Amino acid sequence: MGENIHKSHNISKLMYHFMFPTKYRRVVIDEKVDQVIKEICMEIGKRYEVNFMEIGTDKDHVHFLVQSVPTYSPAQIAKIIKSITAREVFNK
Repeated sequence: MGENIHKSHNISKLMYHFMFPTKYRRVVIDEKVDQVIKEICMEIGKRYEVNFMEIGTDKDHVHFLVQSVPTYSPAQIAKIIKSITAREVFNK
């Protein structure tokens, strides 16, 4: 499924599944927003050491399967994803 990440002193294969609902579970995610979210996540993957294995959306929530290095905690990864995607989606 995921590949091993080789660093100078370790090899890791950390994968996280995140599910982010919209505020009040409102139906706001359509095909256009779905495409914007996926584009933003690819940019996040380039900037940070985060690899998005899968991104799935429904009308009121988003699923992410993320692989990362052990230097980021799951809370930090969630914060990065939520803050950047929310800002960029609202801007577009």
